[in-house]
Amino acid sequence: MAATFLRRRPDSGLGNIRASASAPTRNIDWVLMMAVSALSVIGLACIYTASRTKYGPGATAPFDFQFVTRQEIFLIGAVITMVIVMAFDYDWWKDHARFLYGVTLMLLVLVILVGAVSGGAALSFNVGPLKLQPAEFSKYTVLLTVAAYLAEDRSDVLPYHRFIIGLMLVGMPAGLIILQPDLGTSSVLIVMAMGIMLVAGAKLRYMALITFVSVGTVLGALVTNLLSQYQLRRFTAFFNQDSNDPALRDYVYQGRNAVRAVATGGMFGKGWLHGPITMARNDIPVQWADFPFSAVGEEFGLVGAAVVIGLYAVVLLRIWRISHLSRDLLGTYLCVGVFSILLWQVFQSIAMTIGIMPITGLPLPFISYGGSGLVTFFALTGLVQNVHMRRYR
Repeated sequence: MAATFLRRRPDSGLGNIRASASAPTRNIDWVLMMAVSALSVIGLACIYTASRTKYGPGATAPFDFQFVTRQEIFLIGAVITMVIVMAFDYDWWKDHARFLYGVTLMLLVLVILVGAVSGGAALSFNVGPLKLQPAEFSKYTVLLTVAAYLAEDRSDVLPYHRFIIGLMLVGMPAGLIILQPDLGTSSVLIVMAMGIMLVAGAKLRYMALITFVSVGTVLGALVTNLLSQYQLRRFTAFFNQDSNDPALRDYVYQGRNAVRAVATGGMFGKGWLHGPITMARNDIPVQWADFPFSAVGEEFGLVGAAVVIGLYAVVLLRIWRISHLSRDLLGTYLCVGVFSILLWQVFQSIAMTIGIMPITGLPLPFISYGGSGLVTFFALTGLVQNVHMRRYR
C-alpha cells in the first residue's frame, strides 16, 4: 500500500476525483485572486472609516455600518458573478457577445430616457435600494464584443476597415454614455479599445485618429452644453484650484481636502479611524465612493498607499502574464482590454485624488463603494481567470 501511495501521481486529483493538468479548475491564478481579495478587504476598511461619521441630507445620526454592510453584500454578489463568468468557456461568452452588446445599448438608451437623475446626470436605474449603472456593465460587454470581432482577423496588421468597425462598436456605447453625461466611463471604453487595437496591429495613425475623435467629441459636448454644470465646474475647478469663486467653492474645497489628507498622512499615517480629515463630517463628501485613496493616504500613510499601488501592480502583471499564455488571440485581446481598463481607471482615480487630473468620479477598482462597479471588475477578473484556466487546448 505504501508503495502504491508513493507511485501515485501528484496531479491525479483528490480521493476518487481524477483531474488532468489541463483541467480548468486546476489552473486558477491564485496570486491574482489573492491580490484582488486583499484590495477588496482594504476597500471595506476604507469605506467604513470614510462613512461612519458622515450624515446624509436631513439625517440626525451618522451612517455607521450602513455603507460597509451594503458593500459586503455587493462583494458576495460580485464573487458569485465572477464564478459564473469563470464557469463558461470564454468562447461561449464570445458566441453571446452580440446579444449582450445589444442589451447594453438598449439599457444605455433607457437610462437616458427614464433613468434616475443625480447631479444633473442620468446614470442609473433605481431598483428598490439598488442603483444599477448600465455604463459600468458596458465595460464587460463592449470589451467582449470588440475583442471577439478583432480576433476574427489573424493578420499581423489590423486592416483599416476592421479598425473603423471596431471604432464604431466602441463609439456607439461611448457616445450614449457621454449623453448621460459621464465622461469618465466613456474614457475607459476608449482607452480599452486603444489598448486592444494597438496589440491587434493598428498603425500609429489609427491611434491618432481615435485620439482626435475623442477630443473632438468632448469639445463638441462642451460647445453644445451636453455636459451638466456639475461636470463643467469639476473641470473648471481643476484648472482654477486656487479660485475663490463661490460657484466653484465646493469643488475646490473637496479637491484640496483630498490632497491634504494624502499629504498629511506622512510615512505611516494617522492610524485607522484616526484621520482628522477622513473622520470630519463633510470635508470630503462621498469620500467612500469618489476618494477612498485619500483615506488610505491619511490613515495608512505612504507605506499604506505603496501597498495598495503594489497590489494593483501585482494584478496588472498577472493579467499581462496571462495574456501571453493565452491559447488564442481572443484570450489575449480580452486580457489586454481588462489590463487597459484597470490601468487607466486606477491612474485616473488616484491622480484626481492628488490633484493632477480633473475629478471625474471614476471609482477606484475593488476599493470604492458601489455595487455596479464592484460586480463589473469581478466579472472582468473572472474573464481573465477564464483565459488562464483554459490556456490548454
